[in-house]
Amino acid sequence: MPVASKPVPGRSPLHTLLLLRYLQLLRDRPILTKALTSGILSAIGNLVSQTIESQRKGQKSQKYLDLKGTFRFAVYGFFFTGPLSHYFYLFLEEAVPSTIPLAGLRRLLIERLIIAPAFLFLFFVLMNLLEGKNIATLNHKLKDSYWSALKMNWKVWTPFQFINVNYIPVQFRVLFANMVAFFWFVYLSSTRK
Repeated sequence: MPVASKPVPGRSPLHTLLLLRYLQLLRDRPILTKALTSGILSAIGNLVSQTIESQRKGQKSQKYLDLKGTFRFAVYGFFFTGPLSHYFYLFLEEAVPSTIPLAGLRRLLIERLIIAPAFLFLFFVLMNLLEGKNIATLNHKLKDSYWSALKMNWKVWTPFQFINVNYIPVQFRVLFANMVAFFWFVYLSSTRK
């Protein structure tokens, strides 16, 4: 019969220490913590996606990784997704307190009909800028891809955002959205043909 491992007195497991440290940073430096989390998860999601894509094509992943693309996603996550989402979720709590009638639906409608289209537009503009492309290229991308991307965003993200804006504590909403985005990005990469 195997002997059960016993915790060392006075020592917490590593995952507990990491969680406690994250919660402390979230309390002490919420914007920086959410910015770092967004930047790191965006970069890792992009790397995993590229790796899956290159393996599907039978390429050696190191040789075909677009590290500039990964850097662009990290920059977008750090400077835009993390901080803007932090302020948006705080605003939503103030503007639509849970005590008013249909608060959950109102929060969802604000996020889905105002914030999601604006955030997607910002993504297109900033990625175009970070790629060094011109306005004509941006206009072409917007014309060709924006509406289909927005419809897909509404289709996929609506249930997650309903949960996020109504059931996830406000300090964890950016992390929740980042995790959903990460797994969705990886899922899309693994199912692409």
